[in-house]
Amino acid sequence: MGPIAVDYNQSLTPGDVDNGLVNVVVEIPLGGLEKIEWDRKCLRMKVDRLERTSFHEPTNYGFVPQTISGDGDSLDALIVSDEIFSTETVVSARIIGVMKFDDEGEVDDKIIVVPVDDQPEDKMISSFLDLPEKLINEITNYFSHYKDIDKPGSTKVVGWGDTTEAKGIVYQAINRWHNIKR
Repeated sequence: MGPIAVDYNQSLTPGDVDNGLVNVVVEIPLGGLEKIEWDRKCLRMKVDRLERTSFHEPTNYGFVPQTISGDGDSLDALIVSDEIFSTETVVSARIIGVMKFDDEGEVDDKIIVVPVDDQPEDKMISSFLDLPEKLINEITNYFSHYKDIDKPGSTKVVGWGDTTEAKGIVYQAINRWHNIKR
């Protein structure tokens, strides 16, 4: 008997976006090489492809439930943490910004978040600007080049946005989801 199918769009909400909080379902753990995606039609995590690069995912990677991004998939989230979260872990996270991203000509922005329970008070991260420059460069480099073997130049980090801009993107993705569900 296989794992029980879970519809994250039924069992979870996007979170308390007004207060800067989202729920994120982890697809790819920090350091992962498998491109794992939740298939909302069959309600299963699936390996979409194996990364054929020497790059490792620089953050935990997941999606915000009840959202549709500009590319038609759920809105992606990069979970900045030293912890490695397993696939299908649900993380309550605080929005700290957005990485604006073009993937083969489609808008595929990534919300940048930190786990709510993973922030010591003396080192509180409230903006992506609080992240080490080295990590910002690693994320930018990864997303700019992770498809280079198969599709060179097909991805581009367009820029970074603050928490207000990120929340606006989350609201747009929630609205798309509600419009598609009708």
